[in-house]
Amino acid sequence: MSSYTFDITAYGAVGDGKTSSTKAIAAAVAACKEAGGGMIYVPVGTFLTGAIQLFSNMELHLETGATLLFSNDMEEYPPVMSRWEGVDRMVHMSCVYAENGRNISVTGRGTLDGQGKFWWDVLKQDREYPDFPKPHIKYPRPKFISFDNCEDVYIEKVRIINSPSWTINPIRCHNVHVEGVTIVNPYDSPNTDGIDPDSCRNMHISNCHIDVGDDCIAIKAGTEQAKENIPTENITITNCVMAHGHGGVVLGSEMSGNIRNVTVSNCVFQDTDRGIRLKTRRGRGGVIENLLVSNIMMDRVLCPTVVNMYYGCGPKGGDKVVWDKNPQPITEITPAVRHLKFSNITATDVRASAGFFYGLAEMFVDDVSFDSISVTMSDELVPGEPDMLAGMQPVAGQGFYINNVSNFSFNRVSVRNYLGSAFRVGKSEAVEFTACSASSKRSDGEMIEHNAPDITNAQ
Repeated sequence: MSSYTFDITAYGAVGDGKTSSTKAIAAAVAACKEAGGGMIYVPVGTFLTGAIQLFSNMELHLETGATLLFSNDMEEYPPVMSRWEGVDRMVHMSCVYAENGRNISVTGRGTLDGQGKFWWDVLKQDREYPDFPKPHIKYPRPKFISFDNCEDVYIEKVRIINSPSWTINPIRCHNVHVEGVTIVNPYDSPNTDGIDPDSCRNMHISNCHIDVGDDCIAIKAGTEQAKENIPTENITITNCVMAHGHGGVVLGSEMSGNIRNVTVSNCVFQDTDRGIRLKTRRGRGGVIENLLVSNIMMDRVLCPTVVNMYYGCGPKGGDKVVWDKNPQPITEITPAVRHLKFSNITATDVRASAGFFYGLAEMFVDDVSFDSISVTMSDELVPGEPDMLAGMQPVAGQGFYINNVSNFSFNRVSVRNYLGSAFRVGKSEAVEFTACSASSKRSDGEMIEHNAPDITNAQ
């Protein structure tokens, strides 16, 4: 190895999975920093460690057969100022962390294991028994890999499992590449998103396998409570497989700084609650625009495509102004969703709804096109929610439902095995159907139901 390779065992790290190597790894990082950069090398073995902070010009490289096993000692994750769910605040340092750096990489074919069950169990105890004496999480849980305000970031080939919370979360970063990464978190693990860029520019995600307990990829840009509104823009996602989780690719609901110029192509979604999902609500402000989705296979999803501008989760999500279906004044904190293109999508065994688009009464979802789309509903009528919208009741086997939309086109869209109507159009402007088709032994209704009633009961 070159003089710029820093083998953690040379600094006292022990790969027995029991001996703490936190100080040894920190010593290797310090030596690398003093040398101006290089590779922090993790050889074969299982190394128990706390949080690892990287700096400019560093590569954390895990050899095949190497595992970094992250400690359950909360004191090994000191508090840092970062962003949590769109708000700037103190959080536990991420398992692998960097700030204000450039040219930082995490590579190799080894494994990073966050031992997340410890954090999930403490979180559950905090929620269920808030006053019962016990260990509690002082700050929001560590994310697994989080780089803040960094440039030229590369995360390649590694396997990441059991994240305490979000798995990969670049914040305010430029030029980020995530390639060939495998992320596996249990389906019932709380808020263990796969990849969540937040206020980032020029990010490329490719050839990844993501199987998690929340959104597989969630694109964010801060909330109305963030200190500064920075957009997320120029994001490409391609050749990925996404399983389980609440959504395959999600935009929002943290989007106050604007999300724009996103492409999703050549991906497979299996057993995700939703496929492509956009969510926001009144008070967020910001715009989601210029989304291009093409060449997607989906199987066993609740709803393949969703836009919900009445998303009710999170702080203030239950306020009347969020769920009121009557028009409200348009201000700088009124969010907007526009310019969405979906093409060449096949979705099979869909359970709840073929598609669900629900704009604000005062701000319609605008300029949406569907081209060459095939949706087949499931034979099993198990009700589910197309999305988390106030007053929305679970449904099963429904076709497309659109409400508060404008300039919406369906071209060569087919819906099969549905209940009711294949297309239900509520309050809308300029909705066009070209060469669409529908077939179902379950229904003798009209293929297209215009002026369909609101399907929520919240007024």
